[in-house]
Amino acid sequence: MSEGQAAALLLWVLLLIFSLRGTLLRTLYHNPLYQHLCLGGAIVLVPLWTLRAGLHEGLDVHFLGLTSLTLLLGWRLALLAPCLTLLVLSYFGVIPLAEIGWQALIGVALPVATTWLLFLASWAWLPRHLFVYLFVVAFLGGALSISVKVVASALLMGLSDTYPWYTISADYLSIWPLLLFPEALLNGMTMTLLAIYRPHWVNTFFDREYLGR
Repeated sequence: MSEGQAAALLLWVLLLIFSLRGTLLRTLYHNPLYQHLCLGGAIVLVPLWTLRAGLHEGLDVHFLGLTSLTLLLGWRLALLAPCLTLLVLSYFGVIPLAEIGWQALIGVALPVATTWLLFLASWAWLPRHLFVYLFVVAFLGGALSISVKVVASALLMGLSDTYPWYTISADYLSIWPLLLFPEALLNGMTMTLLAIYRPHWVNTFFDREYLGR
């Protein structure tokens, strides 16, 4: 493990410690619903993150699904649940164990933060309506979250001289536009189904605010 990989892993652990307060862990321990949602979310992410495409190692792409997970669980548990996903993928050799820190920071923390900031912005500045929640926060949030992840990965590979900028632009960033609509649709459809059939599961959905009841 290089110094950069060790630093990324340490930063990720510190972020988890900061985000997982004692009250949240006690709630998680005493609430079976949250336990099931966290475990189920982690398991659902495994096939999404296993199905990867790319021409070079480290410059591969896959669906994230983190916008839905963030809206479902809140940003704190959305940081915790994918830890299991990363460990499973590392065990099966999909991602190197030494890369878990970078994978967590770029592939989890940044998309979760993007979704949460968009949710807060929509709550503060946009009408609290069901279609705003689904189309702006879930649909657009999915597109923004994967955009942030792709750009951050490209910058990491370029600044570390892992690949030349031409290779990153031609073989990685060129795929970026093709990911936006599928990722947005995946999260938009997921949150539509959850908001309609299981609204009590969704941490960020409030009937009184979004439906006027």
